Amino acid sequence: MVARHDQTTDVALLDALLQARRGTAFFARKLNELSDSGLDGGTLLPGWTRRHVVAHVGYNARALARLIEWAATGVETPMYPSPEARHHEIEFGATLSPIALRNLFDHSAVHLNVEWRDLPADAWHHKVKTAQGRTVPAAETVWMRTREVWIHAVDLNNGATFNDVPAAVLERLLTDVTGAWHTRGTDTGLVIRVNDTDFCFGDTGAADPTIISGPLPCLVQWAAGRGANGVTASGPGAATGTVPAPPSWI
Repeated sequence: MVARHDQTTDVALLDALLQARRGTAFFARKLNELSDSGLDGGTLLPGWTRRHVVAHVGYNARALARLIEWAATGVETPMYPSPEARHHEIEFGATLSPIALRNLFDHSAVHLNVEWRDLPADAWHHKVKTAQGRTVPAAETVWMRTREVWIHAVDLNNGATFNDVPAAVLERLLTDVTGAWHTRGTDTGLVIRVNDTDFCFGDTGAADPTIISGPLPCLVQWAAGRGANGVTASGPGAATGTVPAPPSWI
């Protein structure tokens, strides 16, 4: 029997797929470490239990699979019928039995992976639309998934930290977050400086900026709204040395 493999031969895309699959495996490991009763525990996301996070990640895989089907067939298949439907889906998923919730994650991850694997090489550039209304090539779904699984593995509050996330993923996350701030104009006077590197993000042309400094994992944690441990602040926005809350990301 011929082995099944990705149809794309694009080296950068194959590397991105590997990061997404590693993130999925990492999330699965942190989920499998939890007892069934542990699924009721709290997370780093206010108002969400671990059940909500697992349901969200599972349904996210299904939603991204719909975009890949769109790219493959040309038939428009939105991620979700509406924001309300997405919210209802997560709330419903959080009520599933432990075995059903675990199966949702496992089966949806396999489904998305098969859709990626079988997408013809020339279809990865086909345009689809995200839940936020952005028109992107199908290849963007790989990063969308990578971001979800790595961040939400930390959100499970089961021992994972941003130190577990690969540096390449952290760098792109910080680029994404600060890029979203810049697009909205919420980064004025704010500079993020990675310790012991030349990396600076944000309003680097500001005359008197508020500077947030720290190791890359800690800066991504702060920028993503998951706490300020390990970061320091200086400048006009850092009254009495406190670290200000980051602008909204999503």
